[in-house]
Amino acid sequence: MTKKQPTTSDRAQLELFYACSADPAPRDAQDLMAYPFFSLSKSHRVKPIDYAVAGVVIRVEAVPEHGMATIWDADILIWAASQLVEARDAGLRTSRLMAATPYEILTFIGRGVSARDYMRLKAALDRLQSTTVATTIRQPASGRRHRFSWINEWVERTDHAGRPLGIELIVPDWFYSAVLDDTLILTIDPSYFSLTGGFDRWLYRIVRKHGGRQRGGWRFEFRHLYLKSGSLSPFKRFAFELRDIVRRQPLPGYILSIEFEIGGKTLLAFEPAPCGKTGDGLVLSGTRPIVPSGTGVSCYREPKSGLTHCKSDENRTLNLESNPESNFCRARDHVENRVETRVSGTAETRNDR
Repeated sequence: MTKKQPTTSDRAQLELFYACSADPAPRDAQDLMAYPFFSLSKSHRVKPIDYAVAGVVIRVEAVPEHGMATIWDADILIWAASQLVEARDAGLRTSRLMAATPYEILTFIGRGVSARDYMRLKAALDRLQSTTVATTIRQPASGRRHRFSWINEWVERTDHAGRPLGIELIVPDWFYSAVLDDTLILTIDPSYFSLTGGFDRWLYRIVRKHGGRQRGGWRFEFRHLYLKSGSLSPFKRFAFELRDIVRRQPLPGYILSIEFEIGGKTLLAFEPAPCGKTGDGLVLSGTRPIVPSGTGVSCYREPKSGLTHCKSDENRTLNLESNPESNFCRARDHVENRVETRVSGTAETRNDR
């Protein structure tokens, strides 16, 4: 697929917005953080992503020529969101038609500025343009799907000698509307761009969106996270990758741990790290030291049915209130922590939330 020039009708409807802020805070759209919209591998992916959970339907398709847009390509959308929010907050008029230099985009997302980096940027723009998405998210009518590409059009501007002057691109209305809605945008840690692994990047966005800065943290079942990833890896490989991330603790601002429920379900728990620091290696719920492989139940093996390694009687509450679609099969009464307090010499049961 070749790069398309913006049409006359597009130019007539859209006013050109020049991205001018040199160092805005990185912002991400919550919908892109919570659902499987991108390939987690740099390898050429053509197989579609199909996700249908709790009324949310997503289908992402790619063309063989360019392959599916990757989670690294999504950095360009983070740049676009950051520029649009910064301009809006400054009282400037924004537009879906954006202009910037490759240098501005590449330096913002932590890339080099060599000719090779510039060519990779153009390849990413091609993948974003050729990848199509159909989703029911933020659609008023039940079952209605909004279909779009991550970039409607993009063009490379050059001078009379053919030297590049900059890039113009048009983001889709679905994305633009989400970015300008304060309830649908989140600030992310600039260190996100330093994460090299696709799983690391995907998990940070999941944790940042769902966990936010909740003091008690949240947790997810491995199986549900697997669905939310859109990964092509087998579940066993996916689970191994999650355990390795817990061992390494690479996510800025969060501490990760693994919990085992009675019945054999494996849970990933996460909570804000003290002073914004990452952990030193956290494996089992309620413990801080690294547990070596082969001691008891190894952190690299699936737990046997009926085992739990939590020091308390029950694991922490699943995040039902803020994310009902994330733990859709769990009843509230089954997961709330219950503790006893003494009132006037009698035992009284209350719920901790």
